[in-house]
Amino acid sequence: MTATDHTTPDDAAQWVGLHLIPGLGSQGLCALLSRFGDPQRIFSMSLADLRTVVPEKVALSIAEGPAPDAIAPTLEWLQHPNNHLITLADAAYPKALLEIPDPPPVLYLKGNPALMNTTALAILGSRNATPQGEKNAEEFAHALSDAGFCIVSGLALGIDGAAHRGALKGKSSTIAVVGTGLDIVYPARHRTLAHEIVERGALLSEFPLGTPSMAQNFPRRNRIISGLSRGCLVVEANLRSGSLITARLAAEQGREVFAIPGSIHSPVAKGCHQLIKQGAKLVDSMQDIVDEFGGTPQPKSAPPMPAIDPATAALLDHMGYDPVSIDELVTRSSLTGQTLSAMLTLLELEGKVAGLPGGRYQRISSL
Repeated sequence: MTATDHTTPDDAAQWVGLHLIPGLGSQGLCALLSRFGDPQRIFSMSLADLRTVVPEKVALSIAEGPAPDAIAPTLEWLQHPNNHLITLADAAYPKALLEIPDPPPVLYLKGNPALMNTTALAILGSRNATPQGEKNAEEFAHALSDAGFCIVSGLALGIDGAAHRGALKGKSSTIAVVGTGLDIVYPARHRTLAHEIVERGALLSEFPLGTPSMAQNFPRRNRIISGLSRGCLVVEANLRSGSLITARLAAEQGREVFAIPGSIHSPVAKGCHQLIKQGAKLVDSMQDIVDEFGGTPQPKSAPPMPAIDPATAALLDHMGYDPVSIDELVTRSSLTGQTLSAMLTLLELEGKVAGLPGGRYQRISSL
């Protein structure tokens, strides 16, 4: 077993056994710890004592003691060098989470546990991100990682995945806080990314092994994403996005909230605009965030911009930065549809333009 500063195999069995009690939950577990102390003492308490803190059905399960068959898979998982159990009793427990109202009493981690106590920033946003949004997330994450921020996100499709990829390119790596057990990768399309994060960062969950993807778990893990971080950057979000829940939690936890503005016509910009109206700090460069925390980023020399021919430059000017159809571009540029199709195909291959649903195109800028 990979132990933290205080967790022994016997301790781990007691903590996991208590964590697996049906119906207990983190608040009930914390209440028991506050009343009786460590898990070993909790399991030794009388049924009458346990009933004073938790419902009778939960008290009966605790009184029966840890279930060896239920605990065994987690104890076996902990035999692997990259796998860790971190509890409220451990010195390795992230100090930032001790500041939030509902800290998870047990954390499962796969990767580097030291990252939990580094300076962190959350980057999150829409699962249905635009190509520009994903590019923004990746470039901000890369730059902020190089500036000393470990990037925290939720491993979801869209902005989360782009933030993790960008952070892995930088010096300070990334933590992915997931809503399943760590023996499950969700979404499955991020299996390769999850393995890369384990090798150079960390996967983190408050949910026991075997916990499947369930809708109610993802909003709950958001308090950990914001709690680990000094601030929260929302890149793209619609008005019903879970990212706005995380931003609200960040504000309630006393963290800074940042948002990148977008087109007034884009649904995934409306959530960011709402946050800015509510007091989030408008961000259009990484420096805005670094300045807020009083730091100075490590300078990186920018690569020279490749030369661009006048016809292509004119077309990009006609496009602007909002999605646009070929018919609109014909009107703006006076070029034929055939000529525009050829030019747009080439620009898409060069990564300067992205094709969108409905036959529209969007220019992709560099930060």
